Amino acid sequence: MTQPPDDEQQRAARRRAQARSFGAAADVYERARPGYPAEALDWLLPPGARRVLDLGAGTGKLTRALLARGLEVVAVEPTPGMRAQFRDVLPGVALLEGSAESIPLPDADVDAVLVAQAWHWVDPATAAPEVARVLRPGGRLGLLWNVRDAGVEWLARLDRLLPGPGEEQLGSLAPRVGPPFGPVERYDVRWSQPVDVDSLLDLTRSRSWVIALDEERRREVLEDVRAQAQARLEAVGHLEVDYVTRCSRATAPA
Repeated sequence: MTQPPDDEQQRAARRRAQARSFGAAADVYERARPGYPAEALDWLLPPGARRVLDLGAGTGKLTRALLARGLEVVAVEPTPGMRAQFRDVLPGVALLEGSAESIPLPDADVDAVLVAQAWHWVDPATAAPEVARVLRPGGRLGLLWNVRDAGVEWLARLDRLLPGPGEEQLGSLAPRVGPPFGPVERYDVRWSQPVDVDSLLDLTRSRSWVIALDEERRREVLEDVRAQAQARLEAVGHLEVDYVTRCSRATAPA
């Protein structure tokens, strides 16, 4: 008798497909996704850090904030479409093909590894030792996610239009890291960003589960979001997305 596919294997395959999907919408991702608040980086970066790896760098949103601090930054990104967009925006920055499970850097090469909007896609059992390998003794792993603040009424209504919480919403609450890192500390930063209807639609288009939808269902989702945004705009005269940047940090063995 043929056994049904294992649920966990199906979920893992779906996650891998979603993770690879971003390259198809790299331009929308670059246009729509927000940056990261300074307070989050203040908490995540270890004192005296000079060389930092932006792991899963995407289009370079986090890289730009790190460069603005005068840090030496190397970026690693697995998706060709994202790397192409990164090079358009940051042509002079070191960018390598790789993943959290296979980082193309030598041992003890960086003071910190930061991972923005991406740790929920990785296998921590493989990624944590690989990150620790490229960190200098006592180096820092910092994880961060921008998620919509579901405590804000209109954003909560908007979320109810969408088909369930995304991987980043779930993965950012209590991210798994594991050996050889020590305990994981958590810190939240609340902030907001003005948007218009078009940029809110682009933000929705940049989500992995929206990219993966068939064209008809994607159109339905976007029309629902447009209607909700227009109603909010008519009610208060402006649009603003409230975010929580969920930050986690862990230290490698000294």
